[in-house]
Amino acid sequence: MNSLHESPPRGLPPGPPLPVAQLAGLAARIRLHAVRMVAAHGLGYLGQALSSAEGFAVLYGRCYRPGADRIVVSPGHYIIAAFAAAAERGLLDEDDLRTYGHNGSRLEAIGTERSPAVDLTCGSLGQGLSAAVGFALADRIQGRPDARTFAFLSDGELEEGQLWEAAMFADHHRLGNLAVLLDANNSQVDGPVADITTIEPIAEKWRSFGWNARDVDGHDPAVLADAMDRAIAADRPAVVIARTSTRHGLACLPDGVDGHFIKLPPDLAEQATAELEALSA
Repeated sequence: MNSLHESPPRGLPPGPPLPVAQLAGLAARIRLHAVRMVAAHGLGYLGQALSSAEGFAVLYGRCYRPGADRIVVSPGHYIIAAFAAAAERGLLDEDDLRTYGHNGSRLEAIGTERSPAVDLTCGSLGQGLSAAVGFALADRIQGRPDARTFAFLSDGELEEGQLWEAAMFADHHRLGNLAVLLDANNSQVDGPVADITTIEPIAEKWRSFGWNARDVDGHDPAVLADAMDRAIAADRPAVVIARTSTRHGLACLPDGVDGHFIKLPPDLAEQATAELEALSA
């Protein structure tokens, strides 16, 4: 990270965690923000927000304590969901979301070292876990036993060898202050992850590296919140595999839409906005 990076300020009192009953509404608002952010350009990384909305609702709504913990969003194109969640939790001004992806904005379409509301986000995939491991180990060395590091990963990143090196290192050092949320939406730029590289069985692979692992429905806020609570309480590094879809939460999307990079012309954007406004009311 360089001096331009705006990570969440340290020393702020953590806000109270949201009740589980409020997480579905937060997820709907994250999707609504994402639709509006993408609609300004006519296309963009909407599918990532659709698949991860509940995940970011749980992370920013219940788990992550700004000023006390660290958060890493490894796949930079998921930053759209992090921005939306951060705005809902008061870490960003909602007006800033209107500048997403525009020239000169600090809210770039793919996360960079300047991205606010996170401690780190990566352009190259597969690197975020290494940084999260570094944060977690540094907190232990510096005598911050209550600090936690959360890392958001995508299933396509499991194709990268660096990720597994970091997983092995985390287990060796018994980093119980590290929790990973993995968005398993079976989508990457070249097509379904399963058609590119066999990564299953995901949970068993993490367990073989010494991690506590749970495989859950990533669109069920209550199940996801419980899994993350258990990950936080684990005495070793833990991962929650969230099974998701890049179409979830938006019924108006046409069949066969490319979930990795969705085109959103004005008429479809209007339908999507109306659908999500009804859920967010």
